[in-house]
Amino acid sequence: MLSDKEKMILINIVKQAIKARLDNNKLPDFYYDQEALNQEVGAFITLKIDGQLRGCVGAITAKEPLHKTISDMALQAAFHDPRFSPLKMDEYDGLEVEISVLTPFKKIKSINEIEVGKHGLMINREYNSGLLLPQVAAEHDWDRNTFLEHACIKAGLGIDAWKDNGVEIFIFSAEIFGSGETKG
Repeated sequence: MLSDKEKMILINIVKQAIKARLDNNKLPDFYYDQEALNQEVGAFITLKIDGQLRGCVGAITAKEPLHKTISDMALQAAFHDPRFSPLKMDEYDGLEVEISVLTPFKKIKSINEIEVGKHGLMINREYNSGLLLPQVAAEHDWDRNTFLEHACIKAGLGIDAWKDNGVEIFIFSAEIFGSGETKG
């Protein structure tokens, strides 16, 4: 669990990294001695404007400290999410930031292990994979089957592919917080 101070530091890293890129400045050198900010865990950055998705990119695992992963994913979400054009300066002030710090992934044997609203999903089959964060199902009021179906779609698989042999289903949780309310 991250402290409120650590959460604010991470939110500020997102904002500072994006602002530096928009201003064509060198990225700040982020260094923190808090153990939680130096752990190597996956994280996603979700950017919204007026409640509408503007970018979401993350790393499911990390080989760098959390503060570095956050900085890198902020830039990816703002400028390299293929679903959106790069963020522009006039959008910066309206930017809402949400950070999801991931727990390790657990392969499940039964879909009954999935707790909608608590768990995120990753579906894998051969070269296809799709990931949905825990908050996605809650935001859309999905049940377990609908959540699984959308994870399959995200993976580029058929809607019922989660029922097939050879499909691996992983669950994970996330500590979710942002420039608005802390969610867990």
